Amino acid sequence: MKIICEGLDLSDALLKVAKACSTKTTNPILECVKITAENDGITLIATDGEISIRRKMRAEVLEEGAVCVPGKFFADFIKKLENEQITLATEKDCVQIIYADSESSMQMLNPDDFPAIEANIGENRMELLAKDLKELIAKTTFCCAQDDSRPILKGVLIKAENGSAVFTALDGYRMAVCKKEILSLHGEFSIICPGRTLNEIGRMLGSDEDRIDIFVQKNMLMVSIDDTVLTSRLYEGEFVNVSNIVPRDFASRTIVDKNALDESAERAAVLARTDKNSIVTLDVHEGGIGVSSNTSIGSVNEEVKAELSGKDVLISLNCKYLTECLNAATDEKVMIGFNGALSPCVMTPVEGDSYLYLILPVRTSA
Repeated sequence: MKIICEGLDLSDALLKVAKACSTKTTNPILECVKITAENDGITLIATDGEISIRRKMRAEVLEEGAVCVPGKFFADFIKKLENEQITLATEKDCVQIIYADSESSMQMLNPDDFPAIEANIGENRMELLAKDLKELIAKTTFCCAQDDSRPILKGVLIKAENGSAVFTALDGYRMAVCKKEILSLHGEFSIICPGRTLNEIGRMLGSDEDRIDIFVQKNMLMVSIDDTVLTSRLYEGEFVNVSNIVPRDFASRTIVDKNALDESAERAAVLARTDKNSIVTLDVHEGGIGVSSNTSIGSVNEEVKAELSGKDVLISLNCKYLTECLNAATDEKVMIGFNGALSPCVMTPVEGDSYLYLILPVRTSA
């Protein structure tokens, strides 16, 4: 293989593709980016066995062929050459990197050992605006589980039916649901997509008005944006039946300015995070919500104006869960429903059902 390309173009492509390189594997080929040169360009692809990212770019191809280079190291090296024209050529077990009056080399692996990537995915298709997909991702993936004790909770349940897409994520302590209208749908589906996959898709998205197609077939998902294609395996198994989790009625409902409550909770959280339980207490009463935290470092006691219908409530919540849910909500005011100190609280828009956050309370000695 021998090609000539611009350093900036190659660096940009590598930085996008190398995100799919594995960092924890006993198989060195999964740490590589495969570069294939043919016709009038090159194709870069990387995979960790779950996610794969493929990107095409123009280059002058002097000799067709393929190489596998260590993804992270190669990407970091090429980033230092963004202002140079680069020639890549293979010589024995190395790829030669020629730039200006200099030459470097890096070991390569056999490209024939690189795993085949499924590219024929198109049985079901959902089309939606980029801004709506961004919001679906941003409002849910932070609630995915981070540990491997229940791997399926590291994913987001995606249901596409009746003209809407509904994303649901939960980690056992909180839950996020977001709903958006879609532009078109060919084949209804219900899948569990890794949260990491969705976050990578979110980083790929460009203009808010772009129309994005998500393709689903069997246990695979594919998204193509500009010259970049991401494919991902889906989780198999039964997701939690969330219809039994959300309370149907509430003994108390309060409407509060989202930013005011968020800012107060953030200040209380500064001290609350010094305690192992990270507790913020909400005293919900007529006319306001008392926000407090008491630790060995000090205490915070603030009052936020709010409207209440129903009984007074005193409830303790994990400060991280509360502030993350408030940060994800996008309305000026939110409605929060309560059924006492030991029942989950639910945050929704004042009108509509575009999102929902459920947080389990923390039991305290008090």
